[in-house]
Amino acid sequence: MKKILNIALIISISAMGLNSALAKKVNINMPDEEIVQQIKNDKANVLASSKTSNTVTPVQIVKPEKQKKVNKRQENKKTKLKAVTKEKSSKEAEGMYESKFPVIDSQINFYDTSNIPQEVTLKDCIKLAITHNPTIMSAISNAEIYKTKIGQAWSNYFPKLTAGISYSRNNMLMTMGGAMAGMIPQTYNMFYVPNLSADMLLFDFGKTKAQADNAKRIYESTRYDAETSIENVIYRVKVAYYNMVFAKVQKEVYAETVKDYELQLKQARAYYEIGKKPKIDVTYAEYNLGKAQLNEIKAKNTLELAAVQLANAVGIPELAGVILKDELNSKEYQVNFTDLIKTAQESRPSLLSAKKKMDAAELTVRASKRAYTPDISAFGSYQHGGREINGDYGYQFGAQLQYSGVNLMKLKKQVDEATATYKKAVADYEKERQNVYLDVKSAYISLMNSYDSIRVSKLALQQAKEQQYQAFRRYQVGLGDAIEFKDSENTYLNAQLDYYNVLLNYNINAAEIERVIGAPIHESDVEL
Repeated sequence: MKKILNIALIISISAMGLNSALAKKVNINMPDEEIVQQIKNDKANVLASSKTSNTVTPVQIVKPEKQKKVNKRQENKKTKLKAVTKEKSSKEAEGMYESKFPVIDSQINFYDTSNIPQEVTLKDCIKLAITHNPTIMSAISNAEIYKTKIGQAWSNYFPKLTAGISYSRNNMLMTMGGAMAGMIPQTYNMFYVPNLSADMLLFDFGKTKAQADNAKRIYESTRYDAETSIENVIYRVKVAYYNMVFAKVQKEVYAETVKDYELQLKQARAYYEIGKKPKIDVTYAEYNLGKAQLNEIKAKNTLELAAVQLANAVGIPELAGVILKDELNSKEYQVNFTDLIKTAQESRPSLLSAKKKMDAAELTVRASKRAYTPDISAFGSYQHGGREINGDYGYQFGAQLQYSGVNLMKLKKQVDEATATYKKAVADYEKERQNVYLDVKSAYISLMNSYDSIRVSKLALQQAKEQQYQAFRRYQVGLGDAIEFKDSENTYLNAQLDYYNVLLNYNINAAEIERVIGAPIHESDVEL
């Protein structure tokens, strides 16, 4: 009896932890140790199965697509189509750019990115960007989208054709009585083989023309937007190119500074060995050399980053390893603010785009007012068939003048909407005109500031170079000290970087003026 009570107690304790009955039955004739082991095993199995069933399924933002078999023929067709589209868009973009800027003279094969030369010029990078930058390709394609809307508007004058065949089994509902009811067949077949009809708009009092003119102005606006995209891309390419040139010069300057400090360290050690200079001069020279080497490493990293940024601006990642042929331009630009403003008002594509949008909004007002007028159209149809396939045929044609779905309240509000849209477009154009003035004025001031700074920084560079030379010669003959040499070396280093930074800003500001006026500026033969 005691054995049975022990077994019952063990089973009840185990059941409280599992909340469910055990899967296997316990034989009361089994020894106590085996019963306890059986219960432990069953408990472990239940817990394992519960843990498996509670496994959380990972959340997926988008369900992965099933792996499909690649159709090589179709993929080759897509690749060829992309190449043709890219070449067409590239030629279109190049033509738009060269309509105002000088023809790009370059010998690179722009469609073969696998064979890019090691050395490239700024003109090479510009033409590569026009050919490969996806921003330009997108802008050209966007303009083509709106070009199709012109034809869609004129399509109102094209006939609308309907064709089909039909068959029906009819059982008529008879509502008349008497002798006539028996004479009319209640069940019959009906064939229309074929059923042709056509409708054509003849004249709508200018509604279609207004819509087409509106679509044309919008298309012209998107063309100017594409031109804006091209000029912005070219500006970014120029900035990236000039920054990489500056980074290259900066690295060379730091490398030259390292050589100067190496020579100064060698001199300090020599003087220390003969007892002419203290040990602190050697330590100081070692510190200066280490710091110069660190700056050279940073300059190298800056150059590599500038190369990646240039490749991104062009739109070809493989361009990151090229060497630049051109240097920073140091020739004077002959610019006049009055002429720049006049050129910008005539050539700035964003301003011309705003003007086209204003014209389109005005045409929308005209089109909404003409919605009150009727349409004159022609129609015709032909039917063949009847209760037998070749039973009979019939046709009709004619003309009609009609109002369709006229809602005077809605038409009035559409006119009000178009008028308000036109007023907004006028305000947007005025805002863009003021922005053009601000951009041109700011770019002109920046260019003049860089122009004035070049001569001053060039003179400071010459003085710093002379000071550095004198300090180094004094240290060589034992008259100067390490601090004097370091001060002169830092002054010369900063003077070089300041001069090249001013020259960098001068080139960038010139590119900015070309961007804001939408036309090139010409350099003179005067060297700054």
